[in-house]
Formats: sequence, C-alpha cells, structure tokens
Amino acid sequence: MSDKVYDILKIISQIILPAIAALYVSIAGIWGLPFSEQIGGTVMAIDTFLGAILMISNKNYKKKKGEQEDVN
Repeated sequence: MSDKVYDILKIISQIILPAIAALYVSIAGIWGLPFSEQIGGTVMAIDTFLGAILMISNKNYKKKKGEQEDVN
C-alpha cells in the first residue's frame, strides 16, 4: 500500500466514517429517519475493519523498514 493511499484511508477511518455515523444517527433521531442503529452500526463496523487493516499495514511497514535498516 502506498503512503498516499495509507494516509487517505487513515483520514477516512479516523475522521470521515465516524463523523458520518454520528451525523446519521443524530439526524435520524431528530427527524425519525429509518434504520439509524443499523446504518450507524454498519458504518462503525466498516470503520473498525478498516482500522484493523491499517494497523496491520502499519506494523508490516515498520517491520519491513526496520529489517532494511538492519541490513544497511
């Protein structure tokens, strides 16, 4: 995964998806929109999955970088 893709996905997972979930759940409660728990829960599940993938990617990157530094 390139640094740019990682940075974009990190912003999406840390800021955008939680904001979308909070916004929909809040507005759904005010305006009586349907499926607030289901939509909020789905967005947060996707966000949690994305966060886990990014954490794994970050650990692999640091591990690889550390191995390369040891070789030099």
